[in-house]
Amino acid sequence: MNKEKLAAVGDSNAENPLLKEWSGPYGGVPDFTKYKISDFKPAIESAIQEKLTELDTIANNPEEPTFENTITALELSGEKLDRIHAVYGIYRSNLSTPEFNVVDTEMSPKLAEISDKLYQNEKLFSRIETLYKSDESKKLTKEQQRLLWVYYSDFVREGAELNADDKKKVAKINQELAGLFTLFSQKLLAEENGQFLELKTEADFDGLPDEFKNAAIAEAKERNLDVLGCIGNTRSSIEPFLTFSDQRNLREKAFDIFVKRGDNKNENDTNETLVSILKLRAEKAKILGFTNFAEWSLSNKMAKDPQKTLDLMHSVWKPAVDKVKNDVLAMQEMVEAAGGNFKIQPWDYRYYAEKVRKAKYDLDQNEIKQYLQLENLREGMFWTAGELFDLGFKQLFDVPVYHQDVRVWEVNNKLTGEPIGLWYFDPYARVGKRSGAWMNSHRDQQKIKGKVLPIVSNNCNFIKGNSDEPVLISWDDATTLFHEFGHALHGLCSNVMYPSLSGTSVARDYVEFPSQLLEHWLATPEVLNKFALHYKTNEPLSQSLVERIALAANFNEGFATVETISSSFVDMKLHLTTETIDPHEFEKKVLSEINMPSEIVMRHRIPQFAHIFSSDGYAAGYYSYLWADVINADAYEAFLEAGGPFDKNISERLYKTVLSVGNTIDNEEMYENFRGHAPNSDALMRARNFPVES
Repeated sequence: MNKEKLAAVGDSNAENPLLKEWSGPYGGVPDFTKYKISDFKPAIESAIQEKLTELDTIANNPEEPTFENTITALELSGEKLDRIHAVYGIYRSNLSTPEFNVVDTEMSPKLAEISDKLYQNEKLFSRIETLYKSDESKKLTKEQQRLLWVYYSDFVREGAELNADDKKKVAKINQELAGLFTLFSQKLLAEENGQFLELKTEADFDGLPDEFKNAAIAEAKERNLDVLGCIGNTRSSIEPFLTFSDQRNLREKAFDIFVKRGDNKNENDTNETLVSILKLRAEKAKILGFTNFAEWSLSNKMAKDPQKTLDLMHSVWKPAVDKVKNDVLAMQEMVEAAGGNFKIQPWDYRYYAEKVRKAKYDLDQNEIKQYLQLENLREGMFWTAGELFDLGFKQLFDVPVYHQDVRVWEVNNKLTGEPIGLWYFDPYARVGKRSGAWMNSHRDQQKIKGKVLPIVSNNCNFIKGNSDEPVLISWDDATTLFHEFGHALHGLCSNVMYPSLSGTSVARDYVEFPSQLLEHWLATPEVLNKFALHYKTNEPLSQSLVERIALAANFNEGFATVETISSSFVDMKLHLTTETIDPHEFEKKVLSEINMPSEIVMRHRIPQFAHIFSSDGYAAGYYSYLWADVINADAYEAFLEAGGPFDKNISERLYKTVLSVGNTIDNEEMYENFRGHAPNSDALMRARNFPVES
């Protein structure tokens, strides 16, 4: 490239807003008013080159390796790329468009290549290894020793000790995987955006709560459909429809479009893509010296051994299935009493479970929903965080956001007023936003460059409905809201020196512990009485209703457990095999082996299992929810054994030993510092009202 062209590129990048440091309060925030999709490619390419230059400088430093000139230097490298990647991730998950997808398809492999160039840099690994094995490392602080161990073990795990040919093979696989992850995600999102259930007559609304009916009408108008209503193909729309619709034929249609996402033999079919992902993972694991991908994946998890996860699943599976069988009997009796002549099918389960709940506990989800206003529950989460961890929340109106639905709060220590971070809230479903609910960290807390405040977000897919009505959500959705806020608190409460050890940067099968733990506070009388207020009368839940909620707390626990663990079994078995699979036959075989109840399907069927096919994040790791639930159930008993859910001593210990320490110590040791002993799985059985073996 000649000098004129180089100068032109430099001038262009100089004006690229993505390459500029974040400015404004709180150490700077992303300025979404200035970003354009066309800015991403040149910004990413420039930031990648800058990071590679920084890595080469560290690797070729003529001085003896020290913690500061090697590990700290690595922690400070790539800041520009980190900022761009945060914004890029926001677009990818929340603002996906055909224009962005073109950029995403091209850039994903290039971003993956960065990791390969890091982990396969021989000079860099030599410096880390020398430092790790030196006597000097013993003089480091415990946090520094932990960070050094993380770097060393990650380099080894990613193939730093491989020969040159094998390193090239792993790098090629990683780039291919990155492209396939993007392709899988794009296909699944297209399926969700492009499929919906039309409600054409007034009878099609039979059984639906008024606010859900209004949301369906609004959805049809937003899509410009010439029908009365529309049910979008996302969990937040489909599950309430399956729960309340009196039209069995429409329930079956809704169920069908949901469970067949990615499995329709069309241009968005994901089966071929996911088979390619599995082949590449198995090949990569073999090159890295592991029998299969599951063994490689668990090598840095708490569980360590795939068999341990299978043993845990089996220990919970039978009592859960037995519970389901009893629940189905009650449903079937209800069908026959009403003159029905059919066996309960998966599209019937939620509908009749709701009827059984109402008959057995005099508890109607529609009745509860009238008290579950999204904004009140958000305030309830804030209050809970204040009571447990002395956190305060102040809404900000001058921080740029990427969509009009997004709002921002300053999170502070309410005793001192000192800010500790920012919380972005993006609650509503829309076209171009991936389904589900999640937490993201857009900037990790750290202290090596002064006090850097974390920026985290919670993203959900609640149905917005009419602008003049409060958004009412189900009990399950309210639980999800608290769950994701638990992840956010884990990021916000972080108080560590180094960003790689910050917040949620813990083992995958430990990261769900704080989030699942926070779910418990939704059902506390303190939260319900203050924040579960009727949307018309503003009256709190009656004591009778609170008591009925408590009595029914474990209702349908068998269904939820079977739905989730079946997905965990299939995920683990997929990654234990090294053979090419047929997704349909494999799914059928595994579910048959575990005697999957015919009335339930996996929470995530293979063709739409985004947890394990949109990245490596939860691959051979979906068991993490169950693993963390063992920890969570045991941890909550610490509160119950003390002064109750709001016991100050226990919450302070939770903050000091779990939420604030990130990954600065071994996760098992961290938990024992909180609880005083290793997690007890009997606590989970008690929490789910399953029999505990003596």
